[in-house]
Amino acid sequence: WSEAIKKDLTRRAFFKVYPQLLAMTKGRVLKWKKLREDARLEARRNFKNLAHDSLFLAGVMIYWGEGDKNPKNPVRISNIDPSLLRIFVKFLQIICKLPSSKIKAHLTLYPDLSESKCKEYWVPQVGIKSMFFNKTQFIKGRHKTKRLSYGICSVAASDVQLKEKILTWIECFAKHL
Repeated sequence: WSEAIKKDLTRRAFFKVYPQLLAMTKGRVLKWKKLREDARLEARRNFKNLAHDSLFLAGVMIYWGEGDKNPKNPVRISNIDPSLLRIFVKFLQIICKLPSSKIKAHLTLYPDLSESKCKEYWVPQVGIKSMFFNKTQFIKGRHKTKRLSYGICSVAASDVQLKEKILTWIECFAKHL
């Protein structure tokens, strides 16, 4: 008897709350759409002023060549060249005005590499503090002799508006070349 009452109450509550849930979802979608559009407009406005800055050019070109282009993913590049990653981190900090605490890194290593030694190598090279390194991923390589000495380092920042700006800057470069 109580199960039947419970099911009936659950069904009634669902039909009562369902329109509110739909309205909240619609509002959230509109909010994110506006944030993305605002970011694209700001990026287009700033493009002309930034286009002559060498760090801006370097950062956008690095992302164009190495970055994750999927708008749903974070701003992220992976590479074995610490200089390239260091320039990109400076681009995020100086041009994009992203606080250092929002920039994360992680390593992809072979099982025979020491995580602590590799982290010791990457931390000063890239310019990200050790505490901002996320969990290291270990992979099995295909070649037994062709190994990377310090693995692959990835730099990422989860910021939807920043992702939209960078993708818009790439689009602006493509149109103006």
